[in-house]
Amino acid sequence: MEKSRTPPHTVGVRNKQRGKWINRHSKSEPKSQQVSKQSDATMEYRCVQCGFRIKTLYVQYSPGNIRLMKCVNCKAVADEYIECEIMILLIDLMLHKCKAYRHLLFNVLNQKDYKFEGFFWKLATIFLLLDAYKSLVLERSKHEFVSSSVSSQVSICWKVYMLIDVFFGNLMFVLTFLFATRISIGTAISFSRYKDFLVSILVSSCFKVFLVLMMVWEFPSSVILIIDLFVLSSNIVALEVMTELTMNRCVGVCVCAHAVKVFVTQLAQLRLLGH
Repeated sequence: MEKSRTPPHTVGVRNKQRGKWINRHSKSEPKSQQVSKQSDATMEYRCVQCGFRIKTLYVQYSPGNIRLMKCVNCKAVADEYIECEIMILLIDLMLHKCKAYRHLLFNVLNQKDYKFEGFFWKLATIFLLLDAYKSLVLERSKHEFVSSSVSSQVSICWKVYMLIDVFFGNLMFVLTFLFATRISIGTAISFSRYKDFLVSILVSSCFKVFLVLMMVWEFPSSVILIIDLFVLSSNIVALEVMTELTMNRCVGVCVCAHAVKVFVTQLAQLRLLGH
């Protein structure tokens, strides 16, 4: 029997297809770059001890049976807060421990499946409301004559103007913070990175919730200064965790941002009193 031969035109087509495949493969990226990109995409978590990028925090064998992974860099448990109660996390956040902020900012809030937009706007709304209440308490203690000597319409206009003042002051605070952070880092920052910085500032400013206690119990207005200093120190730790800058630069960035905010709000209030 004669062996079946492949027609000449089909051989040419196969050779052309093979040549196209080889050329396409030669133009592709090297395997080392492909592996590095895949590793960067999968390493979304951080070790709370040293901040090193890791692929996963734990391995789950069965429901309720997990094994915490160790960091390749420092050989310690990557995230010990997974098995801790939330009260321990809150206490460590109040103590300004960097590992608690790494757990919250990188391993909890920095996930792709997290509903970021709704969470961001909720934090921003709470931030502005607490700041507005702080300004209201300070204005009541400084200018008690406003509520007694002027009409109700003027008092309402005063409160509306104060809300606008709070919004504008916080806007200048955010812009100054982002600008100073950009200068301190010295490199280009992506939009997603700016978004992470905003979340870190909002989360680290959550200690303003202590102002709610002033609605229940009467405290002197000096307590507000203590809360502001506590929020400032929390912002410094959060910025240090997110950017890995030195403590001096983080202090400079946060102090400048808060100073601009205080200057803008005080200037607006002086202009209002002048009218």
